Amino acid sequence: MIESIGSRLELHHIGIVVSDLKCALATYERLGFTGGEHWLMPQQQIEAVTFASGAGWVELITPTDPDGPIARFLAKRGDTMHHVAFRTPDLDGELARLKEEGVRLIDETPRTGTHGWRIAFLHPESCNGVLTELVDDSQS
Repeated sequence: MIESIGSRLELHHIGIVVSDLKCALATYERLGFTGGEHWLMPQQQIEAVTFASGAGWVELITPTDPDGPIARFLAKRGDTMHHVAFRTPDLDGELARLKEEGVRLIDETPRTGTHGWRIAFLHPESCNGVLTELVDDSQS
């Protein structure tokens, strides 16, 4: 289904789930990333560090609830890529269009992510097995 989205979207960030945020942070700093911003997101049950990378971001996430969905993902798959995110200038319109096209939405209405970005997730079943996030960062 990603093919049908077309050029309305551009890569925004990748999310990487990690078991040890401090260790992962040190790894990315050794790679040359600087200026990581820390976020505690209780509503999403995560702690995150984001790094600017060109026009996009790298987002390291770790669960804060041992029984939450991110913890279950981590237990099943280990440290790995969690999601890919695409920027859209019209998140509400994009969600409506995708729903009309039969794309399975996790979030039918946007919620708040790191940096105050408006976000919504698409189900991996509609995106070739990849958890996909749409981001409207125009308000941040």
